[in-house]
Amino acid sequence: MDLFSFAYEQHDSGKLQPLAARMRPRTVDEVLGQSHILAPGKLLRRAIEADQVSSLIFYGPPGAGKTTLAKIIANTTKSHFAELNAVTAGVADIRRIVEEAKDRLVMNGQRTTLFIDEIHRFNKAQQDALLPCVEDGTIILIGATTENPFFEVNAALLSRSQIFPLHPLNEEELRQVLERAITDRERGLGELNVTVTPDAADHLIRYAEGDARRLLNALELAVKTTPPDERGRICVTLEVAVESIQRRAVRYDKSGDNHYDTISAFIKSIRGSDPDAALYWLARMIDAGEDPRFIARRLVISASEDIGNADPQAITVAVSCFQAVELVGMPEGRIPLAQATTYLATAPKSNAAYNGINQALAAIRKDGHKPVPLHLRDAAYKGASRLGHGEGYLYPHDYPGGYVPQRYLPDGTDYTFYQPKPIGYEQEIRRRQAERKQTPGP
Repeated sequence: MDLFSFAYEQHDSGKLQPLAARMRPRTVDEVLGQSHILAPGKLLRRAIEADQVSSLIFYGPPGAGKTTLAKIIANTTKSHFAELNAVTAGVADIRRIVEEAKDRLVMNGQRTTLFIDEIHRFNKAQQDALLPCVEDGTIILIGATTENPFFEVNAALLSRSQIFPLHPLNEEELRQVLERAITDRERGLGELNVTVTPDAADHLIRYAEGDARRLLNALELAVKTTPPDERGRICVTLEVAVESIQRRAVRYDKSGDNHYDTISAFIKSIRGSDPDAALYWLARMIDAGEDPRFIARRLVISASEDIGNADPQAITVAVSCFQAVELVGMPEGRIPLAQATTYLATAPKSNAAYNGINQALAAIRKDGHKPVPLHLRDAAYKGASRLGHGEGYLYPHDYPGGYVPQRYLPDGTDYTFYQPKPIGYEQEIRRRQAERKQTPGP
């Protein structure tokens, strides 16, 4: 840190810094949220307090505390702390820090902790440049990313690091952040006599969407743009709060975890027969700009996988939905998508057909391809009948009810793959199956 940076941070107790930077927690005890990794006795907390931090990757949404945790480690570790931002840094910067870390380790026996913000922005070559020094312990790597590290970080780096997911702050935790900022006289707004009306606080918290930084930035803007009244009090009203925080851009990476997590929640809600939840996740995907054809394809799959013959009409509805989306496009396509979603979510459920084909494939892979019995083979092509193909085959339509018992499986097998459930139309299928088993042979 140079003289000017030091003066900047110290001037007026750092009040030149944005409120979010001033209110950043300085110790583990000040951190709100993330109890799943920071509660007393948890691995990460013990490692920080004992100054025994190994290479880490913090993964979570903006404003959850990834950089904060890195800076807390910086304040507690005895190792040298270096910092890079993957947006502006390159391989040359990495090599410079690594060389300095090697010199420091040899001369002073001091290790180096390197924090890389937005590590997912490093390309493969840049990430590969980190591998040797992480592996031999020259540096302790702490990476922060908003993207799923399993998509964006090299497997070699992942295998040498512990991954800690961070969650968005809940409303109660954000309310504590807001209250702390208003009352803190040293780093916050406590000297300004600020009040925030309950409806304004609720609006700020709701639109912050789990992001503490976003909440504090909006609060600071609201306070700075609100003149004090005759008593010197600054009152942030709902009207001011609405102007200070707007709807954020949707974080939805169509090739990343948001994409997969949301479609997973959508399909599981249909499978769980919850039409309201299914519509919620459908709306999330539509609002984020998901390809409606992708959604429609998943509906077609769900119609067979989760409903099957419990409601044979489900596949027809799903395929018709896909065709309708192709025909009308968006935004009108949301209507057939909603119709198909609610139909599938409220339909009786059976995965018997899905299980059946999976079990049949498993049997074939285990037992191999067995010969087709002679009586089932095609006798129509030239010379086939002289080989005995089709001999002994019983034509079902020649018998009452269009059914006659005969063997259709390969010789020497006794598989049962399709087991219809006593649900929806499959109840009728089960009844017919049971009757046919009792039908005497010719």
